[in-house]
Amino acid sequence: MLEVGMKGTAQTTVTENNTAKTFCSGALDVFATPAMISLMEECCWKMIQPELEEGEGSVGTAVNITHDAPSAIGHTITCEATLTEIDRRHLTFEVKCLDGDTVVGKGTHERFIINNEKFMTKANQ
Repeated sequence: MLEVGMKGTAQTTVTENNTAKTFCSGALDVFATPAMISLMEECCWKMIQPELEEGEGSVGTAVNITHDAPSAIGHTITCEATLTEIDRRHLTFEVKCLDGDTVVGKGTHERFIINNEKFMTKANQ
């Protein structure tokens, strides 16, 4: 059952595959903002998925974050997420990414619970 206060974590290591240079979001070999957002979304959907009904999933609908500090190749980034609001099928999370004790980025992420089959039918029309 989904409950306000639920927490989840996810981790990644900064590699050439998730740098700003590779994502074309900058010219440097540091953790890319789009990669950070991806980690935040991964953290949230994986936290709630076991609590959803058979055939349900969730899709991201909004992200409001800041990217506050750089992280070089080889560093480990940990995302921490907390479910802060449930409004029927609309979920809001507080998210934070850390490089050790340094906050790399933070903000909010919103997801919507969907029926996977109906969603894919609509997407394929």
